[in-house]
Formats: sequence, C-alpha cells, structure tokens
Amino acid sequence: MRILVLGGTLFVGRWLVHEALERGHQVTMFHRGLTNADLFPEAERIHGDRTKDLDKLGGRTWDAVVDTCGFRSDVVRDSARRLSQRVGHYTFISSISVYADPMPAHADESAPLAMLPAGVEDEDDISTYGARKALCERAAEEEMPGRVLHIRPGLVVGPYDYVDRFGYWVRRIAAGGEVLCPGRPERRIELIDVRDMMHWNLDLIERGGTGLFNATGPESPLTSLDMMEACRKASGSDARLLWIEDDFLVEKEVGPFGEMPFWLPERDFPHAFEVDCRKAFAAGLHFRPLVETCADVLAWDRARDLAKESAPQRRLKFLGQVGMKPEREKALLAEWRERSRASA
Repeated sequence: MRILVLGGTLFVGRWLVHEALERGHQVTMFHRGLTNADLFPEAERIHGDRTKDLDKLGGRTWDAVVDTCGFRSDVVRDSARRLSQRVGHYTFISSISVYADPMPAHADESAPLAMLPAGVEDEDDISTYGARKALCERAAEEEMPGRVLHIRPGLVVGPYDYVDRFGYWVRRIAAGGEVLCPGRPERRIELIDVRDMMHWNLDLIERGGTGLFNATGPESPLTSLDMMEACRKASGSDARLLWIEDDFLVEKEVGPFGEMPFWLPERDFPHAFEVDCRKAFAAGLHFRPLVETCADVLAWDRARDLAKESAPQRRLKFLGQVGMKPEREKALLAEWRERSRASA
C-alpha cells in the first residue's frame, strides 16, 4: 500500500512508519523537518507545515493517510478535505480524553463527548485537549464520511515516549530504595504499548477498517501494583513500594498525572481507568507482556540523548513537571510515616 503519514518522526508516528516499512508498504512522511529529520531514509519525505503547505503534496494519490498530529479541528478539516479525493482511507489518532467528565463506568465508544467552550480552540491548553480531539474526529468524518478510522488510545507507552510519564516509573523503580506509590495498589490501570497499537492500526488499514475504537488495555485487568511489579521485575530492582493514600497527596498538592504520573484522585475520577475496549479486542487488538514493555523502555531510557529531545519537550510545556523530584518524594515519605505513627 501507499501510505501518507502526517507527522511520523515522534513517538506514535515513528512507530507507525517503522511498522509500515517493516511490512513493505511505500511510506510518504509529510512533516516540518524539525525533529528527527533523518529518520527512515528509505521513506519518502516531504517537508512542510500542514497549516499552510499542503500544496506541496501536489496532485498525488495514496491508498491511506494516517493523521498522527491533529489537534485543531480547522486544521484536520482542511487536511481531510484536500485529501478526500486522493486517498481512500483516513486514520485519525484521537484519545480517550474525548469523553466528558465525569467519565461513566466502563465507557464505550458511545459515551458523551467533551464540549469545547464557545470561541475557544487553543492548541496549547491541556484542559481543552479532549474536546479539541472530539471536534477533530467530527471534522474528519464530515469531510470523508464512512472512510475514517478513529483510534482513541489511553495512556500510550513505549520507547521514544517524549512525554515520559511511564518512563518516570520505570526509571524510578529501577533506581531502587523506598518508592512513593500513589493511591490504592488494587486500583485499576489502563495503558497500551505504542508498538501494539500501531501493529493493530496497520492491520485495520490493510483491511479497510473504519469507525470508532477505544484502544487501551490490557485485556485482563491490570492494577497499579501489577504495573509497579512489572517495572521492578524488568530492572531487577530492590525497590520498596510504599503506598500513600489519595487524601494525603491531595492535601500536599501533589500534581496528578504530571508530578505523579498515572495517578488521579479516585474520588474525583473513579472510572478513569475503566474504559471499555471490547470492540477493539474483537477487531484484533492484542498486547505484549507488560514486563517486556518495561524492559524496552528502560533500555531506551538508559541510552537516550536528552539534548535531542528539547523540541518536543518544549511543545508539551503545558504539561508542566513530569515526575516527582527526589527531595520532595523523600520529604513526603517522611511526613507520611510520621503521621502513620502518630495515628497508630
């Protein structure tokens, strides 16, 4: 197949291109050339900004296009409109963040969507991310009705993840010692290895699959403790896990998802990690063992060159700090132990 990738040099797009080339597809990457510009020399590269340079694609045709970097509905609409007569299939990489808060228990693809306040569509505002993604889905579908595959992943993890939320836990537990772990160890967690997602995405493209799919996992329930133990097993660490109650973390103004990755206060987000993905499972989505993902992320993390990652990190500056600083973790653990002794 001839596949056009909008993006293709960062995390999700990078693994999509890798998988497509492994399968022998002809890949054209359309991106600005600002990050990892020399990746995949065997693929065709066209440098341009999708907001103003789509004419650089000329009158060419492709069997499919994958949009890995759509965050504004006007931009996605323009891309889909211009390509609608020149591609047969459009994949839009969306997010489970499209769902309105509070997310219902076991939300499937029909759950209510987040709404964007009138007149607001700020690409750098994390608070509107889900609503913007929902509008992007609608725009693509309106321009190419019945020909769009919408993938709504949860927390995507794996090598080259520049957001680094999962990397924090792999790295922190590998370092050993006493580790502050948030909330209940039995609380459910959902995540997906980017390589599993992109393998499945290509399967669907090759079959011409369309429609909406929640895409996170694994198929069997995963707890916070399971995730930490997988990190510990992958590194052979002697880490000691100390679980801290939500109320204490809220009192101490610990930042959910940023300062404390993969944590949301359960009283405010009781069903955040209970998304119904049975439709995707039935369509062939499968998962590698989590310990394999942990080992691969750890190997990548130890070999990475942080200097080369400055551009994408700047692009995500609205996320703020990712991961807790060692001195703060130590202080919170000490205070938690003192409080626990006092109440005993």
